[in-house]
Amino acid sequence: MISSIRPWLALCAGLLCAAAAQAQSADAAELRSTRDARLQQALESAVTGLGLNRAVAQHDLALALVDVSDAQQPKLAMLNGDTMMYAASMPKVGILFGAMAEAESGRFPLDAERLLAMNRMIRESSNSDATRVLKWVGEQRLLQWLQSPRFRLYDAQEGGGLWVGKGYGPEPAYQRDPIANLSHGATVYQVARLYTMLAAGTLFKPQTNALMLDILSRPGIHHKFVRALAGLPDVRVYRKSGTWKDFHADSALVEAGDRRYVMVGIAHSAEGGEWLVRLGQAMHALIVDAPGPGPRNARAPARDTQPG
Repeated sequence: MISSIRPWLALCAGLLCAAAAQAQSADAAELRSTRDARLQQALESAVTGLGLNRAVAQHDLALALVDVSDAQQPKLAMLNGDTMMYAASMPKVGILFGAMAEAESGRFPLDAERLLAMNRMIRESSNSDATRVLKWVGEQRLLQWLQSPRFRLYDAQEGGGLWVGKGYGPEPAYQRDPIANLSHGATVYQVARLYTMLAAGTLFKPQTNALMLDILSRPGIHHKFVRALAGLPDVRVYRKSGTWKDFHADSALVEAGDRRYVMVGIAHSAEGGEWLVRLGQAMHALIVDAPGPGPRNARAPARDTQPG
């Protein structure tokens, strides 16, 4: 397995192209201001067509879709975008984010042991590795990064966001989120915002961005959004999902030919996993069947446990 993670070094070296020239603060652009009326109407119509309006009205379903085919002009649509929901293992992407932030700050050595743990945490949704990486980052340190002015991935004034207030084991929560009292929570907007910055190359420096994308690539669990896109030609997926009891979540950056988009969904229903399969197919169609994306920026590289 160690040999499987070594290639990221060469991968990173090849990515210091246009992304380096365009790197900027994570706060340079506010995704919320990019809401697109056409995409919003299309997303609402897709949800109606799937018979999921009631789930949206009852706040049992939240969705975000961002067309980032032109990284300088993203287009956002969302439903219940700022609703805090229990997201099971999807907030492990927040632990990965914290590890990358610590690594970029020089406090998190990217040795073989840590790289393997991060890969298992994301690709296999390993609970023990998630707890291990969280301890390495530091529980309060991670919450500081998520709420920091630089990233604002959890903002109580904007509805919340990504929150990790508990390890992924039997231990009690050490700090629940201030809005919904959740141990592992998220809003689809803030998760989509994280992936959008990652796609644009503005979340971290190019090498750190490239490593985070590589860890999110090659999903080892084939359900929800991955199942929705299975068999489609020329598609690459960078993703983290989550499942626990009736809670289902998925998040992905998808590359499909000359199109690139972010989709995030959280559902509270026994049928939520199937909802996300159908919604993933529908959101994919909304992007790939839309009019041409125009100029495109340089690209970055390319079984849930319980809770999973």
